Amino acid sequence: MTGKKAIVVQSDKTLLLDTHHPDFDEVRKLIIGFSELVKTPEHMHFYRITPISLWNAAANGMPLDSILKILDRYKKYDIPKNVIEYIKRHYSTYGQVILEKYDEEHLLLRVLQPKLVEKIEKFMSDHTEKVEEDGYIFKKSFRGELKASLIRHLIPVQDVAGFESGNKLDFELRNVTLGDSRFALRYYQSEGVYSFSKWREGSGVIVLPCGAGKTVVGMGIMQDIKEYTLIITTSVDSVKQWKRELMDKTTLTDDQIGEYTGDKKSIKPVTITTYNMLIYRKNAEGNFRNMDIFIRQNWGLIIYDEVHFLPAPIFRMTTAIQSKRRLGLTATLVREDNLETEVFTLIGPKVYEYPWKTLEKEGWIAEAFCYEIRIPLNPEGYEFYKNANNRTKFRIASENPNKIEMIEKLIRRYENGHILIIGHYLSQLKEIADLFDLPLITGSTPNNERAVIYDDFRSGKISALVISKVGNFSIDLPDANVAIQISGVFGSRQEEAQRLGRILRPDSGKSYFYALVSKDTIEEDFSRKRQMFLLEQGYKYTVVDYVNDTMNEESSRVLINEMDD
Repeated sequence: MTGKKAIVVQSDKTLLLDTHHPDFDEVRKLIIGFSELVKTPEHMHFYRITPISLWNAAANGMPLDSILKILDRYKKYDIPKNVIEYIKRHYSTYGQVILEKYDEEHLLLRVLQPKLVEKIEKFMSDHTEKVEEDGYIFKKSFRGELKASLIRHLIPVQDVAGFESGNKLDFELRNVTLGDSRFALRYYQSEGVYSFSKWREGSGVIVLPCGAGKTVVGMGIMQDIKEYTLIITTSVDSVKQWKRELMDKTTLTDDQIGEYTGDKKSIKPVTITTYNMLIYRKNAEGNFRNMDIFIRQNWGLIIYDEVHFLPAPIFRMTTAIQSKRRLGLTATLVREDNLETEVFTLIGPKVYEYPWKTLEKEGWIAEAFCYEIRIPLNPEGYEFYKNANNRTKFRIASENPNKIEMIEKLIRRYENGHILIIGHYLSQLKEIADLFDLPLITGSTPNNERAVIYDDFRSGKISALVISKVGNFSIDLPDANVAIQISGVFGSRQEEAQRLGRILRPDSGKSYFYALVSKDTIEEDFSRKRQMFLLEQGYKYTVVDYVNDTMNEESSRVLINEMDD
């Protein structure tokens, strides 16, 4: 500790952290426990304290006194009084409204903070069966709707009403996999299982980087609970991957694991399906035909894989099943639609997280080197770009034809590697696949064809493939060690993290992530936004200007020092 002050606390609840401070890394790790990163200019990182960041801190047992002491210890100037009051008010709201079991048909809502009573009464008026000194008594079917309504008014409910037990399912994790490899939970995976099991509210979210074994943590929790389980994931590829892992690492048998997809509709004690399958309907006015999968079996656990991807209709379904134990798995809780509060209240608070760079240092995930290569548009292309609207500008920049030359150089450079070329625009992806004679996987690629391509990539028969946004989630390609991102969904931090995650499997040793960005265009601005989550995890992007057909390594700059306000 140097005695120098690193943080400026502003009256709008923003924290400015000096990136040049000797204790920058230490302070960054402390304040991320109760705030969130907003932007990263050259000399300062901007964090914001929000209600949900404070609720998560409270839920994870971080004392209010610790938050205030951290700010006081590192403050450069006096902390505005309104910020201290804001922190105390929102932090203390968590745990002041408690949901408990009353009897087999009813729940009890206790309100410990008198000034919240008036706010809450209007939500309870149509549902309260009686009011006692301890609080409001209502039918348990109102449980999810109440929590969802209150969170929209910044009132979190601590739900300790318990859960209905599911049908029992006796199985164990194997000590030796079917593939004849020794198997045991890594220490941080065991910590994740334990954190979920001891969590008083019984449901919550576990955050681990891609490649760190979130599926294994899920299996560990399944073994701990030993009840019928519904697993919801992002794609048919993920469904098959979950089944492979369950068959390989547990004593569950084939006739105990069902797949509920467009190809198969099998309900078993463990059933794996996709978000798209659950929200399928024939038209916008139609019913969600598969919603009853939530209630068809007496589930004891529902696992939401890649929980940050949760579509809005699933939130509505989840509101109706608050009596079921729920586990969210994700690499990042970042959502571009700002629905983190719904994840918090309907799935549960964050109960365990392990830092990306710590896992990298310990050798559990690959060491990653990130580059942003800035490639100019041709003069005629830039002229067209300048006269376009913003949406068209973004597409022109994304599909910059000069990126193809850079792709060719990278393919040559890593000819002995395993390369994923990832993008957003299908026409661009098809052009690249045709030009370099590479297989292409998109959302329309049949599942059996995808499986063959993935197997060929794993076996080394092919060393590079082109893939659309279907590659953002849950594909098991442990040998992939180079990712070339040619286009993306505007400023999606979530997508950037997921794409880096494709090359973090331990088998790849060192990995390389290249984001190709059109120089002096709005793609640069979106690129900065995309990188924010990974910067907060401790990754650094080296910026390389691609000039006169060469990468000018001498002029490379670390991106964290490049950003301006």
